[in-house]
Amino acid sequence: MPVPRLAVVVDLVVLTVREQRLCALMWRRDRAPYDGCWSLPGGFIQLEEDLPVAAARLMAERAGLADVRIHLEQLATYGYPDRDPRQRVVSVAYLGLAPDLPASSRAQVLWSAVDELISRDRAAFDHRRILCDGVERARAKLEYTSLAAAFCPPEFTVAELRRVYEIVWGTPLDPRNFHRKVTGAEGFLVPTGRTTTRDGGRPARLYTRGHAEQLRPPMLRPSPHAVSTF
Repeated sequence: MPVPRLAVVVDLVVLTVREQRLCALMWRRDRAPYDGCWSLPGGFIQLEEDLPVAAARLMAERAGLADVRIHLEQLATYGYPDRDPRQRVVSVAYLGLAPDLPASSRAQVLWSAVDELISRDRAAFDHRRILCDGVERARAKLEYTSLAAAFCPPEFTVAELRRVYEIVWGTPLDPRNFHRKVTGAEGFLVPTGRTTTRDGGRPARLYTRGHAEQLRPPMLRPSPHAVSTF
């Protein structure tokens, strides 16, 4: 009985906030299969590589994001038989999050708004599904971890943090209630003692991300049909 051909790839869901929108890094394919479709940056792992090493290499080679501070975690594994028309391919997807990531130097690699990518018909392989899973993971983790700060610069205001939640969750939040909750969450924010006027208006306090990884109590998402008083 012949040994089945099997390959393993790493696909990257890289998210950032650009121009007040949640954006993902996309790779525009210029060859078959799926010529002209958008896909996630990624590639085959090398025989001597561990998965995190392959993800870091592809982050530099395919995403063009070498030496960039980024939160990177394994998202999920996708292995159903017909996901790649060329051969049996198992994908291990990674989720990357960082603030205002730079444009790639590669012409094929572009930032695009997540809602536009998901609405497009021409996605390669199962990459729309992987992107949706990555976005939902990011949205869910904002509820119970301090991951929202990964979208912010090293020092940020509460208003800047609130905008991250609003953009990722896709809903407006009540400023006063939000301020009360995030400043009251143990270990979430650490005041720097400095202020900034970059938000406009009166000087706003600057914070850094604290030591807490889990938020207690969690910051639950508003219902999509409810008016938020968060």
